[in-house]
Amino acid sequence: MQRAFILSFLRDLAANNNKAWMDAHRPDYHRARAEYTDFVAELIRGVQQQEPDLLGLTPQDVMFRINKNDRFQQSDEPYKKHMGAGLKRGGRHSPWAGYFIALQPGGETYVGAGRWQPEADQLARIRQEIHYNPTEFHALRQSPDLLRHFPSGLDKSQALKTAPKGYDRTDLDIEWLRLKSFFVWQSFSDKDVLRTDFPQQVLAAWQAAQPFVHFLNEAMAVE
Repeated sequence: MQRAFILSFLRDLAANNNKAWMDAHRPDYHRARAEYTDFVAELIRGVQQQEPDLLGLTPQDVMFRINKNDRFQQSDEPYKKHMGAGLKRGGRHSPWAGYFIALQPGGETYVGAGRWQPEADQLARIRQEIHYNPTEFHALRQSPDLLRHFPSGLDKSQALKTAPKGYDRTDLDIEWLRLKSFFVWQSFSDKDVLRTDFPQQVLAAWQAAQPFVHFLNEAMAVE
């Protein structure tokens, strides 16, 4: 498996992010895409042994396109600078919490888990579950195994400035109820990505996050 080629291609793409360059280097793109597909297939085989919800998924179900989505485009560059995948029940675009991987050179590779910006009704259910079961929530987010792989804990970059509707701003858990995403992630250097045991590191991180992912999915499933 040539993860070095993937990083090399993405490095060149970042420096030449335009359609003309991509058209001229289409064979390299297809090779990098094929290498990434093999990498994702290896991760799927591994994670399916520990996560029944992901049985039946294929790389095509979970890999994101390299073309930017026009709805969220913040620049004229037509392509993403990474190759990513979201391993979730139902595939990459499903509404469930799951597991994520994105390869990007320059130390921007990340491994993550959880639910990023859930829909309003899902967010309400997660907050309700935290409010009803704070002990379980705090035990999961502070799990030594989780924090060993994701030492920064839950990402707090997406949060309301005040209390969400229906909650008192003096609530003991308001810091967490204000969150708009429930996600953990950890970046990796290019050197880490090229290690032979990198897939095992990814799978170990996802396994550590599995109880937290299950908590979110059980919360969102409640009617």
